[in-house]
Amino acid sequence: MKQRGRALLIAAVWLGLWAALAALVGRELLLPGPVPVFARLWELMGSRELWRTAALSLGRIALGAAGGIVLGALLSGLAARFSWLGALLSPLLTVIRSTPVASFILLLLIWLGRDILPSVIVVLMVLPVIWGGVQGGLAAVDDRLLEMARLYRLGSGRTLWRVVIPSVLPSFLAACRTAVGLAWKAGIAAEVLTVPRLSIGRHLYESKLYLETVDLFAWTLLVIVLSLLLEGLLNRVFRRWERRTP
Repeated sequence: MKQRGRALLIAAVWLGLWAALAALVGRELLLPGPVPVFARLWELMGSRELWRTAALSLGRIALGAAGGIVLGALLSGLAARFSWLGALLSPLLTVIRSTPVASFILLLLIWLGRDILPSVIVVLMVLPVIWGGVQGGLAAVDDRLLEMARLYRLGSGRTLWRVVIPSVLPSFLAACRTAVGLAWKAGIAAEVLTVPRLSIGRHLYESKLYLETVDLFAWTLLVIVLSLLLEGLLNRVFRRWERRTP
Protein backbone atom coordinates (compact mmCIF):
# COMPACT_ATOMS: atom_id res chain seq x y z
CA MET A 1 0.00 0.00 0.00
CA LYS A 2 2.83 2.37 0.87
CA GLN A 3 4.55 1.60 -2.43
CA ARG A 4 1.39 2.45 -4.38
CA GLY A 5 0.99 5.71 -2.49
CA ARG A 6 4.61 6.59 -3.13
CA ALA A 7 4.26 5.77 -6.85
CA LEU A 8 1.15 7.93 -7.12
CA LEU A 9 2.93 10.79 -5.35
CA ILE A 10 5.92 10.58 -7.71
CA ALA A 11 3.59 10.49 -10.73
CA ALA A 12 1.71 13.53 -9.41
CA VAL A 13 4.98 15.45 -8.96
CA TRP A 14 6.10 14.75 -12.53
CA LEU A 15 2.68 15.58 -13.96
CA GLY A 16 2.74 18.84 -12.01
CA LEU A 17 6.17 19.70 -13.38
CA TRP A 18 4.95 18.88 -16.89
CA ALA A 19 1.89 21.12 -16.46
CA ALA A 20 3.99 23.95 -15.01
CA LEU A 21 6.51 23.77 -17.84
CA ALA A 22 3.73 23.71 -20.45
CA ALA A 23 2.15 26.78 -18.82
CA LEU A 24 5.53 28.51 -18.80
CA VAL A 25 6.09 27.80 -22.51
CA GLY A 26 2.53 28.91 -23.25
CA ARG A 27 2.38 27.38 -26.74
CA GLU A 28 0.62 24.05 -27.24
CA LEU A 29 2.41 23.59 -30.54
CA LEU A 30 5.73 23.38 -28.70
CA LEU A 31 4.67 21.70 -25.47
CA PRO A 32 1.07 20.70 -24.73
CA GLY A 33 0.06 20.15 -21.12
CA PRO A 34 -1.01 16.83 -19.63
CA VAL A 35 -4.74 17.66 -19.73
CA PRO A 36 -5.08 18.01 -23.54
CA VAL A 37 -2.72 15.04 -24.09
CA PHE A 38 -4.68 12.71 -21.79
CA ALA A 39 -7.95 13.97 -23.25
CA ARG A 40 -6.73 13.22 -26.77
CA LEU A 41 -5.50 9.78 -25.73
CA TRP A 42 -8.88 9.03 -24.16
CA GLU A 43 -10.56 10.14 -27.39
CA LEU A 44 -8.27 7.91 -29.46
CA MET A 45 -8.96 4.94 -27.18
CA GLY A 46 -12.60 5.15 -28.18
CA SER A 47 -11.76 4.45 -31.83
CA ARG A 48 -11.29 1.05 -33.41
CA GLU A 49 -8.33 2.34 -35.40
CA LEU A 50 -6.20 2.77 -32.29
CA TRP A 51 -6.78 -0.80 -31.13
CA ARG A 52 -6.17 -2.23 -34.60
CA THR A 53 -3.03 -0.15 -34.95
CA ALA A 54 -1.74 -1.11 -31.50
CA ALA A 55 -2.50 -4.79 -32.13
CA LEU A 56 -0.64 -4.80 -35.45
CA SER A 57 2.38 -2.98 -34.01
CA LEU A 58 2.47 -5.34 -31.04
CA GLY A 59 2.16 -8.30 -33.41
CA ARG A 60 5.06 -7.17 -35.57
CA ILE A 61 7.30 -6.54 -32.57
CA ALA A 62 6.27 -9.74 -30.77
CA LEU A 63 6.97 -11.77 -33.91
CA GLY A 64 10.43 -10.26 -34.24
CA ALA A 65 11.19 -10.64 -30.52
CA ALA A 66 10.11 -14.29 -30.50
CA GLY A 67 12.18 -14.97 -33.62
CA GLY A 68 15.23 -13.25 -32.15
CA ILE A 69 14.93 -15.10 -28.83
CA VAL A 70 14.54 -18.52 -30.45
CA LEU A 71 17.26 -17.90 -33.02
CA GLY A 72 19.66 -16.43 -30.46
CA ALA A 73 19.19 -19.32 -28.01
CA LEU A 74 19.47 -21.93 -30.76
CA LEU A 75 22.60 -20.46 -32.34
CA SER A 76 24.23 -19.93 -28.96
CA GLY A 77 23.57 -23.53 -27.96
CA LEU A 78 24.94 -24.82 -31.26
CA ALA A 79 27.99 -22.56 -30.92
CA ALA A 80 28.67 -24.07 -27.50
CA ARG A 81 28.52 -27.52 -29.08
CA PHE A 82 30.52 -26.63 -32.21
CA SER A 83 33.32 -24.16 -31.54
CA TRP A 84 33.83 -23.43 -35.25
CA LEU A 85 30.27 -22.09 -35.47
CA GLY A 86 30.89 -19.72 -32.57
CA ALA A 87 34.07 -18.44 -34.22
CA LEU A 88 32.16 -17.95 -37.48
CA LEU A 89 29.20 -16.10 -35.97
CA SER A 90 30.99 -13.90 -33.42
CA PRO A 91 32.19 -11.26 -35.95
CA LEU A 92 28.71 -11.06 -37.49
CA LEU A 93 27.11 -10.51 -34.09
CA THR A 94 29.68 -7.85 -33.28
CA VAL A 95 28.76 -6.02 -36.48
CA ILE A 96 25.03 -6.29 -35.69
CA ARG A 97 25.59 -5.04 -32.15
CA SER A 98 27.68 -2.08 -33.33
CA THR A 99 25.57 -0.92 -36.27
CA PRO A 100 22.96 1.80 -35.56
CA VAL A 101 19.33 0.76 -35.90
CA ALA A 102 18.67 3.50 -38.45
CA SER A 103 21.42 2.16 -40.73
CA PHE A 104 19.89 -1.32 -40.72
CA ILE A 105 16.46 0.12 -41.45
CA LEU A 106 17.66 2.17 -44.43
CA LEU A 107 19.72 -0.71 -45.82
CA LEU A 108 17.04 -3.38 -45.49
CA LEU A 109 14.34 -1.08 -46.82
CA ILE A 110 15.94 -1.61 -50.24
CA TRP A 111 15.10 -5.34 -50.19
CA LEU A 112 12.21 -5.81 -47.77
CA GLY A 113 8.64 -4.58 -47.64
CA ARG A 114 7.54 -1.92 -45.15
CA ASP A 115 5.24 -4.25 -43.23
CA ILE A 116 7.79 -7.00 -42.55
CA LEU A 117 10.84 -4.77 -42.00
CA PRO A 118 10.06 -3.83 -38.35
CA SER A 119 9.94 -7.54 -37.42
CA VAL A 120 13.28 -8.19 -39.13
CA ILE A 121 14.86 -5.21 -37.36
CA VAL A 122 13.63 -6.52 -34.01
CA VAL A 123 15.16 -9.94 -34.75
CA LEU A 124 18.51 -8.28 -35.46
CA MET A 125 18.38 -6.22 -32.26
CA VAL A 126 17.30 -9.11 -30.02
CA LEU A 127 19.63 -11.76 -31.42
CA PRO A 128 22.95 -10.46 -29.98
CA VAL A 129 21.39 -9.84 -26.56
CA ILE A 130 20.07 -13.40 -26.28
CA TRP A 131 23.31 -14.80 -27.68
CA GLY A 132 25.30 -13.00 -24.98
CA GLY A 133 22.91 -14.07 -22.22
CA VAL A 134 22.97 -17.73 -23.16
CA GLN A 135 26.74 -17.71 -23.64
CA GLY A 136 27.17 -16.16 -20.20
CA GLY A 137 24.87 -18.76 -18.66
CA LEU A 138 26.68 -21.64 -20.35
CA ALA A 139 30.01 -20.31 -19.11
CA ALA A 140 28.61 -20.27 -15.57
CA VAL A 141 27.63 -23.95 -15.56
CA ASP A 142 29.53 -25.65 -12.73
CA ASP A 143 31.98 -28.20 -14.15
CA ARG A 144 31.65 -30.24 -10.95
CA LEU A 145 27.92 -30.69 -11.58
CA LEU A 146 28.63 -31.83 -15.13
CA GLU A 147 31.25 -34.26 -13.83
CA MET A 148 28.77 -35.59 -11.27
CA ALA A 149 26.14 -36.01 -14.02
CA ARG A 150 28.63 -38.05 -16.05
CA LEU A 151 29.60 -40.05 -12.97
CA TYR A 152 25.98 -41.02 -12.27
CA ARG A 153 25.32 -41.56 -15.99
CA LEU A 154 22.35 -39.23 -16.19
CA GLY A 155 22.54 -39.06 -19.97
CA SER A 156 22.62 -35.97 -22.16
CA GLY A 157 18.88 -35.29 -21.92
CA ARG A 158 18.64 -35.39 -18.13
CA THR A 159 21.93 -33.50 -17.78
CA LEU A 160 20.54 -30.76 -20.01
CA TRP A 161 17.30 -30.56 -18.03
CA ARG A 162 18.72 -30.97 -14.51
CA VAL A 163 22.06 -29.17 -14.75
CA VAL A 164 22.46 -26.97 -17.83
CA ILE A 165 19.03 -25.33 -18.08
CA PRO A 166 18.80 -24.30 -14.37
CA SER A 167 22.28 -22.77 -14.67
CA VAL A 168 21.53 -20.90 -17.89
CA LEU A 169 17.96 -19.82 -17.08
CA PRO A 170 18.70 -16.77 -14.85
CA SER A 171 21.07 -15.29 -17.43
CA PHE A 172 18.68 -16.16 -20.27
CA LEU A 173 15.67 -14.53 -18.58
CA ALA A 174 17.70 -11.42 -17.76
CA ALA A 175 18.68 -11.22 -21.43
CA CYS A 176 15.02 -11.67 -22.43
CA ARG A 177 13.96 -8.77 -20.22
CA THR A 178 16.59 -6.54 -21.79
CA ALA A 179 15.78 -7.80 -25.28
CA VAL A 180 12.04 -7.16 -24.99
CA GLY A 181 12.60 -3.52 -23.99
CA LEU A 182 15.06 -3.09 -26.83
CA ALA A 183 12.69 -4.82 -29.25
CA TRP A 184 9.85 -2.44 -28.41
CA LYS A 185 12.02 0.66 -28.97
CA ALA A 186 13.65 -0.68 -32.14
CA GLY A 187 10.31 -1.84 -33.56
CA ILE A 188 8.64 1.54 -33.05
CA ALA A 189 11.69 3.31 -34.50
CA ALA A 190 11.53 1.05 -37.55
CA GLU A 191 7.84 1.85 -37.98
CA VAL A 192 8.55 5.59 -37.80
CA LEU A 193 11.10 5.32 -40.60
CA THR A 194 9.22 2.82 -42.78
CA VAL A 195 5.64 4.03 -42.03
CA PRO A 196 3.66 0.78 -42.52
CA ARG A 197 0.02 1.39 -43.35
CA LEU A 198 -1.38 0.57 -39.91
CA SER A 199 1.21 1.19 -37.21
CA ILE A 200 1.93 3.33 -34.18
CA GLY A 201 5.08 4.54 -35.91
CA ARG A 202 3.07 5.91 -38.82
CA HIS A 203 0.87 7.94 -36.47
CA LEU A 204 3.95 9.29 -34.70
CA TYR A 205 5.51 10.26 -38.03
CA GLU A 206 2.36 11.93 -39.37
CA SER A 207 1.78 13.80 -36.09
CA LYS A 208 5.27 15.23 -36.33
CA LEU A 209 4.92 15.95 -40.06
CA TYR A 210 1.66 17.88 -39.67
CA LEU A 211 2.75 19.57 -36.40
CA GLU A 212 -0.01 17.88 -34.40
CA THR A 213 1.94 18.00 -31.16
CA VAL A 214 -0.93 16.88 -28.94
CA ASP A 215 -1.38 13.77 -31.09
CA LEU A 216 2.38 13.18 -31.02
CA PHE A 217 2.38 13.25 -27.22
CA ALA A 218 -0.76 11.10 -27.02
CA TRP A 219 0.66 8.36 -29.25
CA THR A 220 3.97 8.53 -27.37
CA LEU A 221 2.08 8.12 -24.10
CA LEU A 222 0.33 5.09 -25.58
CA VAL A 223 3.73 3.58 -26.43
CA ILE A 224 4.89 4.10 -22.84
CA VAL A 225 1.74 2.56 -21.35
CA LEU A 226 1.90 -0.47 -23.65
CA SER A 227 5.58 -0.90 -22.83
CA LEU A 228 4.89 -0.89 -19.08
CA LEU A 229 2.00 -3.34 -19.44
CA LEU A 230 4.09 -5.66 -21.59
CA GLU A 231 7.00 -5.51 -19.17
CA GLY A 232 4.73 -6.32 -16.23
CA LEU A 233 3.15 -9.26 -18.05
CA LEU A 234 6.51 -10.71 -19.07
CA ASN A 235 7.92 -10.34 -15.57
CA ARG A 236 5.04 -12.45 -14.24
CA VAL A 237 5.65 -15.10 -16.88
CA PHE A 238 9.38 -15.16 -16.19
CA ARG A 239 8.84 -15.50 -12.44
CA ARG A 240 6.59 -18.51 -13.03
CA TRP A 241 9.25 -20.10 -15.23
CA GLU A 242 11.86 -19.56 -12.54
CA ARG A 243 9.67 -21.21 -9.90
CA ARG A 244 8.80 -24.22 -12.08
CA THR A 245 12.32 -24.92 -13.29
CA PRO A 246 14.04 -27.65 -11.25
